[in-house]
Amino acid sequence: MEQQGFFITLEGGDGSGKTTVLGRVAAYLQNRSIPYVITREPGGIEIAEKIRSIILDPAHTAMDARTEALLYAASRSQHLAEVVEPALERGMTVLCDRFVDSSLVYQGYARGLGMEEVWSINQFAIGNRMPDLTFYLDIDPEVGLARIAANQNREVNRLDMESLAFHRKVREGYRMVVDANPQRMVVLDAARPLHIVEQELIRTLEERVLKGF
Repeated sequence: MEQQGFFITLEGGDGSGKTTVLGRVAAYLQNRSIPYVITREPGGIEIAEKIRSIILDPAHTAMDARTEALLYAASRSQHLAEVVEPALERGMTVLCDRFVDSSLVYQGYARGLGMEEVWSINQFAIGNRMPDLTFYLDIDPEVGLARIAANQNREVNRLDMESLAFHRKVREGYRMVVDANPQRMVVLDAARPLHIVEQELIRTLEERVLKGF
């Protein structure tokens, strides 16, 4: 039976550089001829991308927090079924920009729904599938939001419009999730230059995941 692939996720507040770092890691894997899939949440495939457009539309400021949490879980379930699980079964490395930790933090903690409540929703959506390794890119929310404001090519979504206090709660929530999952989650200081963050992430990958390649 073929080796099951590795499921690796990147988490972090807005403006932490997850998407850019993932692209660099994907290039590293490609250079080493390691088969991989790069994807994101919410999104990754047609149905989930349509749900993403509803969730992140800046016009949808009236969206209830529970509705938001349920939509994220629905998108995640479809994404797992169509992208993540098939790739892992083929022995590929899956690199994903956000996963269930984001829901625990953004909806469970920052929105005040409760992490346990949001986890129960997502347990139904994901079954037993959790990442093998998660990198959390930690950054001061003020720095992250300043990066977003300076990047004219980045889409401005509904979450970017939240208050600084909300984004500070997001950071607090991530620290709680990290403390609860010390074996799975690796903290990277995202305020450092990109190439330093990239080097540390790849070094950890080589030590914990890619020994056989």
